[in-house]
Amino acid sequence: MKNKILLFAALLAITFFIGCNNESVSEEAAQNAITVDETVVNSEIDATVDDVSFIAEDQFEVQKSSAAKTSTPIKSMLPLCATVTSVLTNDTWTRTIDFGTQGCALPNGNVLKGKISISFSKNFSTPIRTITYKLEGFYHNDKLIEGSKTITHELKTSDLLEAIHPVTTHSIDVKVTFPDGKIYTRIGTRVREMVEGFATFANWEDNVFKVWGYDITTFPNGSKYTRTIQKTTPLLIKMSCKMPFPVSGIVEIVKNDATATLDYGNGECDKLATITINGVTKEIVLRK
Repeated sequence: MKNKILLFAALLAITFFIGCNNESVSEEAAQNAITVDETVVNSEIDATVDDVSFIAEDQFEVQKSSAAKTSTPIKSMLPLCATVTSVLTNDTWTRTIDFGTQGCALPNGNVLKGKISISFSKNFSTPIRTITYKLEGFYHNDKLIEGSKTITHELKTSDLLEAIHPVTTHSIDVKVTFPDGKIYTRIGTRVREMVEGFATFANWEDNVFKVWGYDITTFPNGSKYTRTIQKTTPLLIKMSCKMPFPVSGIVEIVKNDATATLDYGNGECDKLATITINGVTKEIVLRK
C-alpha cells in the first residue's frame, strides 16, 4: 500500500510539473506572438507620426513660397481652425501652429490639440535643408505625443524616380500616451519621396509619396516590434485620399522570433490592409 501511495504521489507531481510547464510555454508563446491588435496599434502610431511630418514639411514649403513671393502661393494643408505665428530670429524661421484645446481636424479627419513649433534656416537655396520641430501639449486623436524630430530635406533623383524631386529623411524618437494611460515609444528612420505633385506646389491634394525605412516600437509590456519597409515595396500615400493610411506597400514585421507581413492593398483609398502570420492571411481594419 505504501508503494502505491508513493507511486500516486510521484505521478501527481509529474502531472503538475507538466501542466505548469505547458502553461509557461503557452504564456511565452503568447508573449512572442504577433497579434492583429498590436498591429492596429502600430498603425495608429503611424498616423500620428505621419501627420506631424506632413505638417512640418507643409509649413516649410509655405514659408519658402512666402519668402520667394511667388505669384501663386502654396495652399497649406492646415485647416482654418489652426493659428500660425511666423517669427524670424537671426537666420532662422520658426512657425508655431496652435491647434487650440477643443480639437482641430485635419483634412484626413484626425483631430489635433496643442502646438507644434517648426524651425528651419531662412536660406532656402541650400541643396540640403534641416527642419526641426518640438511638440507642446500636443494631442493626436486624444493621444499625448511627446518628443522631437529632425527632417532632412533634399531635391534629387533616386531609384524610385529619375526626375529631381523632394526627398525627406525623418529621424523618429517619440513617446505616445494613449487615453487609457498606456505608453508606447518609437524610434526609427523613414525616407519619404514626393513622386507626384512637386510641380504643382499650390495644390497639396495632388501630392503622392513613396515611403521606406524602419522603426522599433516598444509596447507597455516591454515587447518590441521591429518593422521594415523595403525600397522595392514602399508605402504609397495619396494626399487626395484625405485618409491617414497608405494605399499600397508592404511592411515586414519581426517580434522576437515571430514574423509577419502587412500589405496595404492595391491603391484604393480605404482603411483596410491584410496581415499574414504563419502563412495565414487575414483582412484587418486600420485605426487612426
